[in-house]
Amino acid sequence: MSTQGKVKGIIANLVTVEADGPVAQNEICYLQTRGTDLMAEVIKVNGANAFVQVFESTRGLKIGDSVRFTGHMLEVTLGPGILSKNYDGLQNDLDKMDGVFLKRGDYTNPLDDEKLWDFKPLAKAGDEVEAASWLGEVNENGKPHRIMVPFVFEGKYTVKSVVEAGEYKINDTIAVLVDADGKEHNVTMVQKWPVKKAITAYREKPRPFKLLETGVRTIDTINPIVEGGTGFIPGPFGTGKTVLQHAISKQAEADIVVIAACGERANEVVEIFTEFPELDDPHTGRKLMERTIIVANTSNMPVAAREASVYTAMTLSEYYRSMGLKVLMMADSTSRWAQALREMSNRLEELPGQDAFPMDLSAVIANFYARAGFVYLNNGESGSVTFIGTVSPAGGNLKEPVTESTKKVARCFYALQQSRADGKRYPAINPIESYSKYLEYPEFEEYIAKRIGDKWIASINELKTILLRGQEVSEQINILGDDGVPVEYHIRFWKSEVIDFVILQQDAFDKVDMNTPLERQEYMLNKVMGICHTDFQFESFTEVGSYFKRVINNLRQMNYSEFETDEFKKFEEELNQIINERKVA
Repeated sequence: MSTQGKVKGIIANLVTVEADGPVAQNEICYLQTRGTDLMAEVIKVNGANAFVQVFESTRGLKIGDSVRFTGHMLEVTLGPGILSKNYDGLQNDLDKMDGVFLKRGDYTNPLDDEKLWDFKPLAKAGDEVEAASWLGEVNENGKPHRIMVPFVFEGKYTVKSVVEAGEYKINDTIAVLVDADGKEHNVTMVQKWPVKKAITAYREKPRPFKLLETGVRTIDTINPIVEGGTGFIPGPFGTGKTVLQHAISKQAEADIVVIAACGERANEVVEIFTEFPELDDPHTGRKLMERTIIVANTSNMPVAAREASVYTAMTLSEYYRSMGLKVLMMADSTSRWAQALREMSNRLEELPGQDAFPMDLSAVIANFYARAGFVYLNNGESGSVTFIGTVSPAGGNLKEPVTESTKKVARCFYALQQSRADGKRYPAINPIESYSKYLEYPEFEEYIAKRIGDKWIASINELKTILLRGQEVSEQINILGDDGVPVEYHIRFWKSEVIDFVILQQDAFDKVDMNTPLERQEYMLNKVMGICHTDFQFESFTEVGSYFKRVINNLRQMNYSEFETDEFKKFEEELNQIINERKVA
């Protein structure tokens, strides 16, 4: 018999319940008020009292209202039909909801029970399997959706039977497994998994090393992220976080894109809902939404549901990783998630940390980021979850707790800068403050040496040095004036500007420049570094700026031209002529 309880105290979304039996941490319960069941999660147990956070408005809830505990944690339903869906943090299908506003206590089935799927078996009778082993597959929006042994199964099982190829519903039995004790288990296409528990049904989780191409030059060339890597994008309002996220989601070499909109303003979330279905997928020629899952909780939804949304999105990502797919997960914004943690911590009257955030904020963020990664599955295939979160620090303060805590665990840091955004230098990623720790990994060095060449990382480090020296010269010119520094300093500054305008800046709305393949990035980097290594002769500083503006203009025209076409080669030829005008023989 399930544990029952009574409401004992109410503070906004935090409700104290007196339970009449055993209750577990993170267990789900339902508070019954006025004929409506309100879903809640146990976040603290103290004796007979359970403190629960309610995923709905608690208006109308009274002391003495009955509570029913379910005996399981917050779970997601995993199976075919997840792709292209719009969910909230509790995996309710938002497209099935009636009206503009979500009704309290209204929960929907995340999957379609009646749809027929064309099943193809991969396992056969007599095979030995374990959790996450592939039993068969169905086609889901052009992607192979593997039907797996449920993750909750422990130990080895023998396949007794698998249904023949054909059309089945998700709740039909597609395989029968026999455990070590001879007990039979029916397996369907659907399984459930608790969102706050990582899926670890894989053989090995090595350090990631394969470059994840995004087509964004300032990421791929300067501070690359890898398959299964982690990164985050902090930046004040208006610096282009959303456009950068869209560019990465659209162009990255990923099979599945999962977007967690946790606590953003409703208009920004609506933007995602309206724009993503319209975006064309450059990899397949179909709509990007076909391989995208959106988990959305806006800032006016209860904070508890906002906290659940990132865990739901990560669990869905891990599920598709277990199929041997490359998953890219974007969270916007983890600051709002941290604010939800702070709000619940304050209501529990816990000892506050810096800026009233929970004392264990760093540990919570670290545990979440650790769920991303590159894995080798039990069958030898590989899969990955690459996680990129955005942080919205108040006033652009990068020293606040969420940014600092994230910096400790994320391996890539893409700092958006207000002054670059104001100067229309997009993407507004500061190349000097930003970094990628994957450049220091021997595994990545070995991979990139085979992929491009052994001089690639040395060129990147030299490029960053030129940018830093250019910034130093810019500050000196601002203080001393143009004629207060030698001509060599002006040349040094303008060489850094060539890198900025040609490599760092990119037009997200131009059909050619928006997505730069790695081979083209290598070609243009070598071209720009060749200019930086060239000695030029000028009589005065007035000649330097006008000359390098011509160089930059030609290089940008090359960026806007299809690679290695006659037009591209024409601009390259003009560039060589311009360089020879001032080149020291």
